Amino acid sequence: MRKKTNLDDGFTLAGTSVNRIGYGAMQLAGQDGDKRVWGPPRDIPGAIAVLREAVASGVNHIDTSDFYGPHVTNQIIRQALHPYPDNLVIVTKVGARRGADGSWLHARSRQEITDAVHDNLRNLGLDALQVVNLRLGGFAAPEDEPFEEPLSALAELKDQGLIQHIGLSTVSPRQLAEARAITEIVCIQNFYNVAQRGDERFIDDLAAQGTAYVPYFPLGGFSLLQSAALDAAAASLQATPMQVALAWLLQRAPNILLIPGTSSIGHLRENLAAATLELPLETVAELDKIASAGSRAT
Repeated sequence: MRKKTNLDDGFTLAGTSVNRIGYGAMQLAGQDGDKRVWGPPRDIPGAIAVLREAVASGVNHIDTSDFYGPHVTNQIIRQALHPYPDNLVIVTKVGARRGADGSWLHARSRQEITDAVHDNLRNLGLDALQVVNLRLGGFAAPEDEPFEEPLSALAELKDQGLIQHIGLSTVSPRQLAEARAITEIVCIQNFYNVAQRGDERFIDDLAAQGTAYVPYFPLGGFSLLQSAALDAAAASLQATPMQVALAWLLQRAPNILLIPGTSSIGHLRENLAAATLELPLETVAELDKIASAGSRAT
């Protein structure tokens, strides 16, 4: 079922009304053997074209990091879009670095945070970063770990005018409460999708507070049973599984902002079309069963 496009329906992030489907830039980087998100893409003009098509189509929220590549993704964003449109919000992440073998390593000392912010400023061509997320936790879940040093470093850089807003990635409600004692937090970026539903109450609490929630990996962590159920829903709606997963997230809560990534203009257009896909109540009910079905299967 299609509806009038709601790509222009926004949610306030960093003082700007951003459209609820944005763009995640991680896939703009290349691959070198087993090193993923590493080095330049094979088709740099193609990557530039994807970014320009996204912005031309109404995307005004781009998620990135200088450890994608490393440095490559931000440099492509700058080449494609600088000088940036006034309403474009670029959100970056710090708290990690890349090993020579392509590994993802923690980088949370005060000096590492400071260096990462300056790397982002230089490669994006900005005088101040609009939003910087501090990356904590593991791949898919928060971990009970200290974060006062890196968050305090970001707060100091904000006081210096190098950062405008701060967010957190892969954190629990308790960690958010502790973080807010240090500085204002404008967004949370956690692992959540139709099958991975650990943040149900967290999302609703953040919506009541007017805080953006940005889920990553909208199709990540699905079992075979869950994937089959999503495929069936997509077939019934003449849509792709990704479109259904994105539409479900859009309908889940008004503070959810999406950042699907792609290196293909065709795939980008498919993702953006999810804004026009209205899921019938019976389809939503079937999709809501996916998480519990997956837990029974395991």
